[in-house]
Amino acid sequence: MKIIGLKHVNVKNIVREIKKGKVIVFPTDTVYGLICDAGNKKAVRKIFKIKKRSLQKHLSVFIKDFKTARKIAVIDKKQEKILKSMWPGKLIAVLKAKKKFAQGIVCEFGNIGLRIPNYKLLNGILSEFKKPLAQTSANVSGEPASNKIKDILRQFRNKKNQPDLVIDAGNLKKSKPSKVIDLTGNTPKILRK
Repeated sequence: MKIIGLKHVNVKNIVREIKKGKVIVFPTDTVYGLICDAGNKKAVRKIFKIKKRSLQKHLSVFIKDFKTARKIAVIDKKQEKILKSMWPGKLIAVLKAKKKFAQGIVCEFGNIGLRIPNYKLLNGILSEFKKPLAQTSANVSGEPASNKIKDILRQFRNKKNQPDLVIDAGNLKKSKPSKVIDLTGNTPKILRK
């Protein structure tokens, strides 16, 4: 598990690591997250191993913009209005998927969770990578998500399955994990406040 301080982060180098199938602990606009190439089955599977998470608990996906959201999911006018009022930001929207992804991303009902983050460095990675990133909070299942780097390192240190790389941005602003809203039905349903 390699640790890099935020001031030493180079977007092109991070994207190179993602393309190699690496799983990275990365700061976000909420808590620290685990990210990898959403199209890389091996990397996605590795996130589940690191978190000790059931494949039935799907990962959501970071995307760079609304255009990408339209390529991945079915979005009608009503959904578009809701999303445009809340993105970029701390909202994961559950929508009907148009594309296939690695197991653990699209659920058995064909739904996918999408989020456009509001975090400059992460948005830079998404723009450079040009593809969706599988994402989830950086914690072992059952442990709390955290905005403190020492909590993250404690959870993963001495574990058989570890992230490949940790981007240390120190302690992030206090924040809860993102809100999750299901937009697949007739009325929006909040799954996580």
